[in-house]
Amino acid sequence: MERQRAGSKGTATVLAVLLSSFLRATGVGALHGSPVAENGSWAAEEAQDNASTEHTFFSLDYQHVQIPFEITLWIMLASLAKIAFHLYNKLPSVVPESCLLIFVGLIMGGIIYGLNDKSPPVMDSDIFFLYLLPPIVLDAGYFMPSRPFFENIGTILLYAVVGTIWNVFGIGFSLYGICQVRAFGLRDVSLLHNLLFGSLIAAVDPVAVLAVFEEIHVNEKLHILVFGESLLNDAVTVVLYKLFRSFCEMPAIKTVDVFAGVGKFFVVGIGGVLVGLTFGMTSAFTTRFTKDIRVIEPLFVFLYSYLSYLTAEMFHLSGIVAIIACAMGMKRYVEANISLKSHTTVKYFMKMWSSVSDTLIFIFLGVSTIGENHEWNWPYIFFTVIFCLIWRALGVLVLTFFVNRFHVNTVTSKDQFIIAYGGLRGAICFSLVFLLPDFRRKKLFIAATTVVILFTVFAQGMTIRPLVDLLHVKRKRESAPTVGEQIHIRFLDHLLAGIEDISGHWGQYYWKDKLEYFNSKYLQKFLLREYDQPKSSIVLLYEKLERKHAIELAEAGQLGHAPSHPSLLNSNRTVITEKKSEDTLCLDGLEDIQEILARNLYRIRRTGPAYSRHTLPGETEPVEQAQEILILQRRSLRVDASGSDRISPRKEKEGSSLARGDSDVQPRLCRSLTVEDAERVRAVKQNRSQSVCVIPARSKQEGAGKEMASDM
Repeated sequence: MERQRAGSKGTATVLAVLLSSFLRATGVGALHGSPVAENGSWAAEEAQDNASTEHTFFSLDYQHVQIPFEITLWIMLASLAKIAFHLYNKLPSVVPESCLLIFVGLIMGGIIYGLNDKSPPVMDSDIFFLYLLPPIVLDAGYFMPSRPFFENIGTILLYAVVGTIWNVFGIGFSLYGICQVRAFGLRDVSLLHNLLFGSLIAAVDPVAVLAVFEEIHVNEKLHILVFGESLLNDAVTVVLYKLFRSFCEMPAIKTVDVFAGVGKFFVVGIGGVLVGLTFGMTSAFTTRFTKDIRVIEPLFVFLYSYLSYLTAEMFHLSGIVAIIACAMGMKRYVEANISLKSHTTVKYFMKMWSSVSDTLIFIFLGVSTIGENHEWNWPYIFFTVIFCLIWRALGVLVLTFFVNRFHVNTVTSKDQFIIAYGGLRGAICFSLVFLLPDFRRKKLFIAATTVVILFTVFAQGMTIRPLVDLLHVKRKRESAPTVGEQIHIRFLDHLLAGIEDISGHWGQYYWKDKLEYFNSKYLQKFLLREYDQPKSSIVLLYEKLERKHAIELAEAGQLGHAPSHPSLLNSNRTVITEKKSEDTLCLDGLEDIQEILARNLYRIRRTGPAYSRHTLPGETEPVEQAQEILILQRRSLRVDASGSDRISPRKEKEGSSLARGDSDVQPRLCRSLTVEDAERVRAVKQNRSQSVCVIPARSKQEGAGKEMASDM
């Protein structure tokens, strides 16, 4: 997107303005002799010192460190404000954090305006789009749950594309009708200018939505619909904004220009996706070769993501769509290649970066609101707020009507109300309105945009939580699905994909199965470092959890000297017996045991907590969980020891005859946990040194029965 520098040069801060005023009032700046140039360097300072005839013990050169000093002060102010908000626990639960940050910005803007008697500096559009917005979108795309997003991708695109176009033309034509009223004095505002204003005010802002909806904890589908729409409508906003802006500068509009604008929409959206996927796959391929230099692994995640955003902006594509596609495309492969410490570093730095950017954006909004950049025509401003609410609600109702006709899991009326009410505006439209070309009514559009942002963030943002409680909207599930539930979900996915394949219906499960096949057959060979180890994902999950629990026990100093269980998860281990042809386990049998152990030995209660921008998965897990695991392991050891003591000498003799390879006793792999005959249960022999369960051969009169399973 073409960005122009709006407002005053640089980003002056409140403390910097106060310091500058103090220096001018006291004349401290003269202690250093003649003033230093604005872009002064060390060489200039040295030359000035040599030319000076006075020797001073104290000197001050604020201009030399002005830019990094002010940036540091802004970040410090934002961090202290967040700490102050959370000191009183009840305040964030009543008022959203974004509202409090804007309020702080309003206070600081008023102080600057009172001291200098002029408008505070406006947030630079280049700084917002190139430095503050990418971290927030990267954090949202990297941690976005992929399954609900792609399951509702059709509904999200319908809201983002058709819904945004609906709002743009609805608001634009309605405001043009208001301008035709002679009493309002707005007949000089043309239709194209109203459509241009509608293109920037109609889009839902992802920063504001993310800040509010993460605090009310609505259900996953409702959250992904609103948040996904706010992310993907950027392509529509970019195209319509540039289209109407170019139309305003044209002396005459031709039909070919309209069709060119429609075609550019597909170029902007699809081009952003391709750019993002290209950099995402490149990042995954790069991390294949970082095994010996782990320290730079997190760097590639941020570099390739930011490069995707800048490349898309360079070619006038959608940078937001590009960075989302890059983050979602590389996450699966990058996390499999990088180390656990690098993974934690990526999480912490990404959360910190996005949190600081989010805080700075809302404080800048408050500071930039105070000033003389507004034209207060209250009829136009009032109807702008009303039309934004009306056309948003009508669009959600009409589009959801068609969505529910083709979906079994429909969007309820309560969810529709929250979707319509959650259309918040924020910093994107605020930055775009300052990029408008200079014309007579530009200050009117700035004032209307400011009021809409403040109304949606304060009025709607503060009341959406009580409305969710009042309407009893379904909330987000607190606990993560267990391994058993994940297995059933995967089973149903394969079952539905098979049904769609047999019936000839190419639905989402069919395409998902095809993409998984393409991924496992081609992509993983080139993008994953350890692809040569053919293990089930459930077994890998079990191994990861066991390693995690072992690390926690070791750090807590609770590991005893009791012998550990024999591991069945090492596929390279072989069972050594005197007759290898009879006792050696085949690979298929070992995989069956691995699957049984992964499903039945330990029920995982928390595989992945819900994403929060302020906490990380694993940092709130209590030490009691590690203690409970240790107790269960020791208890199983005692049970195994007592069971082995009760084995009769006669059974031990049969077990020794089995080890010698007698013909009447044959080893058999146990695969079932269900046993019908109690006598056969007592006849089970365990050879713990080999981790193999064997049973005596049955007579012909007993017939064939079910095979039994052994414990570790």
